[in-house]
Amino acid sequence: MSGLRHRLRISALLITATALFASGCGGGGESSTSASAGGLEKTDLIVGMLPLPEVAPIQIGIDKGYFKAEGLNVKIEIIQGGAAAMPDLISGKINILHSNYVSAILASASGTAKIKVVGEAYAAKPGNYMLMTKKGSPITSVAQLKGKTIGVNTRENIATLSVSALLKTNGLTPEDVKFAEFPFPEMAGALEGGQVDAAFLPEPFYQTAASTNGAVVLSDLFTGPTADFPMAGYLVTEPYAQENPKTVAAFQRALRKASELAVSNSSEVDTALTKYAKIDKATADLMELGGFSTSVNGTRLQRVSDLMSEFGYLKQAYDVSSMLAGGAAS
Repeated sequence: MSGLRHRLRISALLITATALFASGCGGGGESSTSASAGGLEKTDLIVGMLPLPEVAPIQIGIDKGYFKAEGLNVKIEIIQGGAAAMPDLISGKINILHSNYVSAILASASGTAKIKVVGEAYAAKPGNYMLMTKKGSPITSVAQLKGKTIGVNTRENIATLSVSALLKTNGLTPEDVKFAEFPFPEMAGALEGGQVDAAFLPEPFYQTAASTNGAVVLSDLFTGPTADFPMAGYLVTEPYAQENPKTVAAFQRALRKASELAVSNSSEVDTALTKYAKIDKATADLMELGGFSTSVNGTRLQRVSDLMSEFGYLKQAYDVSSMLAGGAAS
């Protein structure tokens, strides 16, 4: 794919409205209480996140001291997926969760947890997420996936939803394939070893699969009905935001500043990726990123919910506005 030879390109989704949440999520992690009047309710934050490009602003915020300037000590915890880590958010083991929106909406719509989106991470662009097959695979079109096994990081998340949409445009249904779960760092090996016939791979993992094993792009995943699709955001639970409004607002200010730098300076993203994603600079330079965002857009987020309803993830239509309390939607 020609995009593999291009420099890092960042497409910004800058929207003027930003959220100062007055409602949100219980849980403690390692948080401490501020002794000064008018200070932050909590100063220590554990942020659960996948090692994907979209969370580069978190690393940037740590490196540049943006969180420290707001009085926050941010610790990163790498997770396998939003759905798998949701119980840790609910229990308070982690305070803020970077999650795909499908998992967030499922939790909210089902009543499992009252989720608030405190920041948006990313919207997909061409070249960000690929469906790949191994070198020499007889599968050369999406229509040939009938009866095959597709690797995803977790089920009922953005991976399975986007694959389902792609299958539909190629005359298949989700029931025509099987889904198997593998963490992204293990996905290329599962594909090469024949445990899956095709694999959902985001940056930087599809780059590695292509360069190391010769994996081949079968299709870009976010095109047509899923073009510019909102992928993920930063979540808290409603009790936490209600109990810690100043802490949440401080996190948002630092995140917004880091996101603005990610948008304007691609070299900062390169540097961040080599740390939490554990990739080399050469790979980071080849990557094509999606759209970092500095605010949450309710209209975009509703697209996710509507597509979930179409494919039966939700029993009925779900209005996401309840997840955007405090004026988060733009």
